[in-house]
Amino acid sequence: MENLLRPLIVVGGSVVLTVVIGWATDLLLRKADQRHPETPLWGLLRRGRIPYQLVLCAAFLRGAYDEAQVLERHETAVGRVLTLVLIGAAAWLVIRIAAAIVETSYSRYARNHHNAARVRRVRTQVTLIMRVVSAIVGVVAAAAMLLTFPAMRAAGASLLASAGILGIVAGVAAQSTLANMFAGLQIAFGDMVRIGDTVVVDGEWGTVEEITLTFLTVRTWDERRITMPVSYFTSKPFENWSRGGAEMTGIVFWHLDHSAPVELMRDKLRDILRSCPAWDGRAYNLSVTDTTPNTMQVRALVTAKDADDIWTVRVTVREEMLRWLADHHPYALPRVNTADAVLPPSRDGRGVLPEGRRPASDGYRATSDGKVTRRAHGTPRH
Repeated sequence: MENLLRPLIVVGGSVVLTVVIGWATDLLLRKADQRHPETPLWGLLRRGRIPYQLVLCAAFLRGAYDEAQVLERHETAVGRVLTLVLIGAAAWLVIRIAAAIVETSYSRYARNHHNAARVRRVRTQVTLIMRVVSAIVGVVAAAAMLLTFPAMRAAGASLLASAGILGIVAGVAAQSTLANMFAGLQIAFGDMVRIGDTVVVDGEWGTVEEITLTFLTVRTWDERRITMPVSYFTSKPFENWSRGGAEMTGIVFWHLDHSAPVELMRDKLRDILRSCPAWDGRAYNLSVTDTTPNTMQVRALVTAKDADDIWTVRVTVREEMLRWLADHHPYALPRVNTADAVLPPSRDGRGVLPEGRRPASDGYRATSDGKVTRRAHGTPRH
């Protein structure tokens, strides 16, 4: 009977203690979250309930296993399994606590600062810091798990002796990976590009959606995702439209007839922008920038608070101006001239003859009313 009750008491007591302590801790976190709604820390810490209970249960079982006197022939294996579970759960708990602290700090910073560029920069740095912390904790946990095996401890001396050679080999083999990792840290703390920035990469316009230690994802305007190594942004030029401020100036071109009413177009541009919510009201302009034998190029400059709004302003101005010209000034739209060419002036200096009149030449003479008649044979030329 004792052989049955002892393991039940040890295992059941460990589980009961784990449940009770976990419930009490979660209750305290919920009350703290209700008392301090201004900070999300206590609510975020509740995400670590599962690893916290695993740590408690593994610790209780590991400490009381000797008293249970069950599976004595496999005592070493069971103890090692419990130790591995304890190490893994502890690493998981540390990552959850670090994530809660980092997210709380970021939320507080974003709430107190209204500069969108600085908030995006901090968000990028926080994201990469969490990835670095997770990687370090994972490596330390894996090393601690391996050191629980006697064979690994025995091989430790030889591994340390050859660490220099292994480091060189690993560095050469993982050269591109290490380059991307250092490039990721450079991007995070060098403030080159941030999550949420509008960039143009290889002719593709999009928004930075994710930054890791090795790659960066850009979401294009048509919902495609472009994934590229972060080393690209440290070795090649790219456009960052959010750098130094999100305000932008857009350009709209029209190719119109030379008779287009430019002054009236300036007034119409002002009216269009005043009725466009995306225009930020900073500036606008309309000028003739170039001419060709058939058309002239008219350029409008408009402003907006960010890349999305500047696109809306540009398409609105282009569409409304073309509609207005077609309705009120159709002659201003470009057209192909299919009329007969204008004849050059006549030889007697009377100017261009009316259509259908032939200029005076050999065998013909022009009368005083502009008509051209055939000259009789032998009639002298005047």
